[in-house]
Amino acid sequence: MFGYVVINKPELKFKEFDIYQSYYCGLCQTLRNQYGLKAQVSLNFDMTFLAMLLSLLYDVPTKKVHERCVIHPMKKHDKLLNDCIDYAAKMTIVLAYYKCQDDWMDERKPVKQIYKKMISSSYLKIKEEYPKKIKVIEENLQKINAYEKENYDHIDDLAGCFGRVMGEICTYQDDIFYDDLYEMGFYLGKFIYLLDAYDDIEEDIKKKTFNPFIKDYQQPDFDERCHALLEMMIARSANAFECLPITENVEILRNILYSGVWSKYELRKMKRSEDKK
Repeated sequence: MFGYVVINKPELKFKEFDIYQSYYCGLCQTLRNQYGLKAQVSLNFDMTFLAMLLSLLYDVPTKKVHERCVIHPMKKHDKLLNDCIDYAAKMTIVLAYYKCQDDWMDERKPVKQIYKKMISSSYLKIKEEYPKKIKVIEENLQKINAYEKENYDHIDDLAGCFGRVMGEICTYQDDIFYDDLYEMGFYLGKFIYLLDAYDDIEEDIKKKTFNPFIKDYQQPDFDERCHALLEMMIARSANAFECLPITENVEILRNILYSGVWSKYELRKMKRSEDKK
């Protein structure tokens, strides 16, 4: 369930894209500095959004470095480093750990089990630091797995579990921003779960694996109903986001929440329409 919270690059100004990239590169650098080269594999756009959101909300002291890296050896790039990006790196490890566990249970691919073992020591340290948060994440991901094994397709319950996961991840501290961050994350998590199911429906039918939309897939209004659900979830997430007192570079975050998150939906809908023709 990674890769949905992305920018709509054509709609960004060059300067805005460079700023976004500096958070992405900063998260990449932090993963390497804190957890080694193996951790960089888990880098994703979803947690880049979180890193940027929290950095701008809390206005934490931030260090900017301008340097080359292994991935971009020919040109120097700006990288931003701060405590909020450190937190996003920790949550990246947590999600990567559980994704490996989920993929191993679904597909039994040895590479997933190997990578899980490679980052397990880092994950356990993070679990010690955030025991309550990790407990909530763990319980809800386990509940999703249990629902899927039972072929329980009540979409709101399933999406709600991942909503609670993202709600926990988005809440950085127990402070005045907690409620709005949790609500934003909760509905963003529901959106991600629903979009992932929508995106995977054909493949899941082919593989005969669980997908909560299987019963609805053959309905003529399937795409419209899915769009309505997704729109409802992201609207609630965006409403909570707008309650946060962020002014600097807020248009980049809005680009992601109002436009970028729909990128894969549009691609999948277009491909599905072409396949039907």
